[in-house]
This record gives sequence, C-alpha cells and structure tokens, in this order.
Amino acid sequence: MKALVYLAIGKKALEERPKPGIAAPTDAIVKISRTTICGTDLHILKGDLPSCKPGRILGHEGVGIVEAVGPAVTVFKPGDHVLISCVSACGKCVYCRKQMYSHCTTGGWILGNTIDGTQAEFVRIPHADTSLYPIPAGADEEALVMLSDILPTSFECGVLNGKVEPGSTVAIVGSGPIGLAALLTAQFYSPAEIIMIDLDDNRLEVAKRFGATSAINSSAGDTADIVMKMTGGRGVDTAIEAVGIPATFELCEKIVTPGGTIANIGVHGKKVDLHLESLWDRNIAITTRLVDTLSIPMLFRTVLSNKIDLKRLITHRFKLDDILEAYDTFGRAAATKALKVIIET
Repeated sequence: MKALVYLAIGKKALEERPKPGIAAPTDAIVKISRTTICGTDLHILKGDLPSCKPGRILGHEGVGIVEAVGPAVTVFKPGDHVLISCVSACGKCVYCRKQMYSHCTTGGWILGNTIDGTQAEFVRIPHADTSLYPIPAGADEEALVMLSDILPTSFECGVLNGKVEPGSTVAIVGSGPIGLAALLTAQFYSPAEIIMIDLDDNRLEVAKRFGATSAINSSAGDTADIVMKMTGGRGVDTAIEAVGIPATFELCEKIVTPGGTIANIGVHGKKVDLHLESLWDRNIAITTRLVDTLSIPMLFRTVLSNKIDLKRLITHRFKLDDILEAYDTFGRAAATKALKVIIET
C-alpha cells in the first residue's frame, strides 16, 4: 500500500509499505477513504515529538471502511463505515476508567506516533470497539474527518478546560484550524467576547466570519497592551493557547485576568517561561491536556444536525498520490491560505 512515512527531521516520503494485518484480537483493519494533515504532524517533522521515530507512517485522523476485525471485536464488522478517533482506548485500564482515554496504558495517542497511522491506504486500529465510531448513511465524510481530532481537541482542551461560560471574555491565541475550531465550539457557551489573535490577516478574516467579535494581528508586538485596553485593563477570563510556541503561551500569561484560566492546546517542543513573579497572587489556573475524545459522540450529533458546518474549515483537497504537495500547501499556510486539507485515497 502507499503511505506517507516520516524519515528524519524535516524529511518525509510517499512509500510502498506492507498492508497491515490483525495483530491482536481487538484490532480492526480500516481502508482509509479520507484523511488529513494535523499541525502535530508538522511538529513531528520538526523533531518536537521524540516519541515518534523515523520510519513511522504519520496521521491520526480519518474515515474509512472496516476491512477486517479480530475475533474479540463485537461492535464492528467488515463493510462498516467508520470514523477513527485520534485516541485509542482499551476502556478497561485505570485511566480509561477515569475517562482519561489519552493516557490509556495500551493506547492513548499512538496512531501516527508510536504505531503506524492513517496517512495510508490502510491502517490497523487497536481497541477497535472503543476507538471507532459508526458513520450513518448519507453523512458527509469530509466534515466528519474534523471529528477525529481538531474539534474534540479544541473543545476539550480549550473550551472545557478554559471554563468558557456565558458572558465571559475569551482570547484565542492562534487562528489556525485548532484555534478556529475552538472559536466555533466556544460559541456553544455564549461568551460576550471572543478575541482572535494571529499573525495572518487571512486567518483573522476567516475568524471574523466564524463569529469572532475582535481580531488582532500580533505582528506589531503590542498585542497584550491592545487586549488590556479592549478589556478595560482587566484582561480575559479565558486565554486559549492554540499554537505551541513560547511567545504565544507567554502572551496568554500577560492577558489573563485575575481569577482567569489559561488553557493550553498547543504542542510545545521547547521550554516556556512561567512568570510566577507576576502570576503568583492572581488566582489563575493553568490547564494542560491531551484530548480524551470524550466529546466525540456529542460533537457528532451537533455536526449531523448542521449546528456546525465543519466544511468551512476545508480549503484544499488532494489525492494520496499528491500528499507531498498537500504537506507543502499546509506547511505554507500564510502563502496558500490553507486551513484543513482533505486527502482522498
């Protein structure tokens, strides 16, 4: 089969790889129909995630058709149309019993990280009964690809952890796909203000169309002052970090109000300074999290009922044969105006 393989820092290739087979009784083999590229894949290629070793097939999002199942799989059968969760969960270990599926002792975020992922024609899914979701007839595959990762990640790690509530003021630092998904799901709770912050004017314009009340281009370096003026010197109740670099996290530290919350979503490959000299007395909370995908069933129903139009996040479409071009397009988002790219096998 064809697969996108991480070769070394900064290097990747579309290669021929052996088709995966059933390795455990709880496995399923899924023929991928559509997948996508995540910002986390770019972090891997930059060397930010040493858990992902060279030779790994990347990708942790997608939809497809079940081709084969192990003897212990009871929920799914060959021919079923399924959504793949980015997190694999056994449902039985101490962390799964706490609904912390991202820390499953035999699963978690392993697809495209410690086991081969979804940017291929076929993928092996461990713990299939609790890591796949059935797709009803007539559902839009392209929109549902967003449910594998970016929508639950932004909702759980940003909106829920950030304690967004009616009438609150929210700043989302980073208007890429994750930040925009946080913008969409934050509106479930009717905050009074959602301030989007980014370096890219195109993405900020998209954010305004998606419901942002304000947009700030942070290239001038005075963003914290602007936010403080906008909020009467108070700061924001929730600061969501959706980039994963030191500068954006430190900006969140500057703009959060006393009693507020900094909710980190970004994947950080470098150390970040925690300025306790200015935060120690401000009653703030800082939350970190890897998505547990607890919210997929609720978000699934929301998308199927057309409460959220996730196809607005899709800007480009490619075939698997052109995935290197897709990576180039996604990696140069400022020039290409890319948000989410759909890759069809």
